[in-house]
Parts: sequence; C-alpha cells; structure tokens
Amino acid sequence: MNTELLRKIEEAIRKTVPKKRVGVAFSGGVDSTLISKIISDLNYDVTLLTIGFPDSHDILFAKQVIEKLPFPHHILEIKEDSFEKISSDINQKIKTDNLSWNENCIAFYYVSKLAQSLNLDIIVTANGIDELFCGYNSYREVIAQGESAVNEMMDSKLENEIKMMKAVNIISSEFGVEILQPLLSPEFIRYAKTIPISEKIHDSEDLMRKHVIRKLAFNIKVPEISYTKRKKALQYGTKIHKKLLNTR
Repeated sequence: MNTELLRKIEEAIRKTVPKKRVGVAFSGGVDSTLISKIISDLNYDVTLLTIGFPDSHDILFAKQVIEKLPFPHHILEIKEDSFEKISSDINQKIKTDNLSWNENCIAFYYVSKLAQSLNLDIIVTANGIDELFCGYNSYREVIAQGESAVNEMMDSKLENEIKMMKAVNIISSEFGVEILQPLLSPEFIRYAKTIPISEKIHDSEDLMRKHVIRKLAFNIKVPEISYTKRKKALQYGTKIHKKLLNTR
C-alpha cells in the first residue's frame, strides 16, 4: 500500500475538517467513496449526501455502492419545476458565464440544502483528486507532449478549481453550510505533485487514470464497483448539465 499517500490524505483531513460530524458529497465514484472511507476510519461521523434529477446516473450508482458501505445515506432529487429559477438566481449571485462554475454551484446548492435539512453544517468533498491525479480526459490529450505539458495543465486546473470552490461556498453559505476540500490544501498539493506522473496516467489511451488513487482505494477496502468505475463528472452524473442547457 502507498502508506505515505494515505498518511498525507489523513493529515489533510485532520488539518482541514474541524468538526467530527460531517456530510460527504457522494456520487459513488472512487474519489468520494475513498474520502468517505478514510474520514470514517479517522473516527468522524460520516453522512453521505447524493443529489441529482430522478434516475440520474449519480443517484442510481450511489444506491449500488451504498449497499456495500455502512454509512447513512441521503438523497435529494432535483425538481424540474423550480430548477430554472434556482439556476438563474445562482448565476446572478456568482456573476460568471463559465458553464462549469454554474453547474457546480447549482449542484452544491442542492447538496447544501440536503445537508441543512439534516442539521449538518460541514460538507467534505474530494475535489482536487481529478486535478492532481490526472482524472480528467483532457490529460490524455496532453500526455504525449510530455510531463511539462501535464504539469502546466495541472496548475491551470488547480487554479480554476480553487477559485470555483470559493464561488461554491458563496452559494452554500445561504444554508449555513461550509464546503471543505482537504485535498486542495497547499500542503497536500505540494505532496501530490511529487508523485510521478506515471503513477497517475500511463498514456493517451489510458481511459481509467488516477491509478495510484485506485490502488489505494483497493487497499483500504473501498468497494470494487467504485474503484473500477470510469469518471463521470458531477454535472453530467446528476443531469444538471443536460437540464441547464435545455433552459438556455
């Protein structure tokens, strides 16, 4: 097992998450399931939170994964009739035309609403794994250009993600909820960048990626259905992307 990676994740969680009762934004994918398992192993009281339109990928897949996990799990289904107004209000608040930012802020609006209904005021996310461990498909497009191109993309994606999560917290604060990202802490970012690119992505044909993360998930007994699943981004897995485009 990569004990150093596990130790660094645990350290990032301890330094970032001040309360023992937390919600975790949960899709069932390797990132959110891994972070849920590690947080629980650190003796936090974990509640898993899943949102999406009815019959969306994330809701259906999270239900499959939770059958193999011992954590309480709650789902909020997004209602069609109020979605357009809510998405418009959020766009006015964050004041950006960046589609991904809008989609993520909408998603975390609903996650925060669900958390508030459960008297949770801290939500932990796995944001940072895709950026630091080459989870995005776009890393396949630059790997042939060499490691410097991968590192340049990584820096750009990290900068965007950190800024975006500040916008997300503007939205979540309406519910008295704080969204925390331990794996976007400066200390963890510095450590993760020392892990060889070859342990993250192999080549332009690498459809799975994040290999060192998947190996860690296997070693700490994350359900196989989770760590063998290919990435599906939040906005697509919840159907928010599709519905938002339909309202424009």
